[in-house]
Amino acid sequence: MHNSAMENTDQSTDDQEEIKRKVVNAIKDVYDPEIPVDVYELGLIYEITVYPVNNVYILMTLTSPNCPAAESIPSEVKTSVSSIEGVNNVEVELTFDPPYSQDMMSEVAKLELGFL
Repeated sequence: MHNSAMENTDQSTDDQEEIKRKVVNAIKDVYDPEIPVDVYELGLIYEITVYPVNNVYILMTLTSPNCPAAESIPSEVKTSVSSIEGVNNVEVELTFDPPYSQDMMSEVAKLELGFL
């Protein structure tokens, strides 16, 4: 038996967690054109925040400030996340602080690129 009062209080948190999972999956569809690994596994995503009305804020970096895809990757992330049903506004902010390093890659990415 479910306690409906409890469900109501947890609903917005559950919804935000569900949206966050969908955001991560959408970001995993975006690849750095020079590296066969998605930007999430590369460690380029520093922060994902889902606000109560399903506005999404993403703080990310690039492998280098001179990355040839500097314009396209953040806009691809925004487009991919914006396509999620229920997401309202998506803001993608680019930062180079802290600077990217290969230590930020997931083990999946390191295996894929032969670093492990």
